[in-house]
Amino acid sequence: MKVIDYSRILIILAALVGVLLVPSKAQDSLQDYVNAHNQARSQVGVGPMQWNEKLVTYARNHIDTLKGDCRLVHSNGRYGENLAKSYGDLSGVTAVNLWVNEKANYNYDTNTCNGVCGHYTQVVWRNSVRLGCAKVMCNNGGTIISCNYDPPGNYVNQKPY
Repeated sequence: MKVIDYSRILIILAALVGVLLVPSKAQDSLQDYVNAHNQARSQVGVGPMQWNEKLVTYARNHIDTLKGDCRLVHSNGRYGENLAKSYGDLSGVTAVNLWVNEKANYNYDTNTCNGVCGHYTQVVWRNSVRLGCAKVMCNNGGTIISCNYDPPGNYVNQKPY
């Protein structure tokens, strides 16, 4: 008759639960942000973005001021900017995908939006070639992610690509 080692099963179960409960840092590397942007840009024939530490510092400095209440407030600086937030841990790739999903609201032929599409058009803005993103955990457990673009995009009456 086979004896079941319940202590071993409990240790394995506890380890699995621990892995599931620890917030993942996956999809938050600089390359993850760049790849997610460049994938969307390549779909419309726009050249790749390059990571820029000056923009990372700018993004970090701004969103550090927002972590108290986790409100999305734009910096109104000299760079293009996309912001995203969640009530839990939001990955950088998920944030970029939220912005890219706005493509469904954008009509290239008429250069108009049916709803919100400005985040998407900034991601694929052909003249924006430098990118820097930062992520902060808010005091309430939420997340804010900011990506900044240089040169900025979304100029009136100009198509992004």
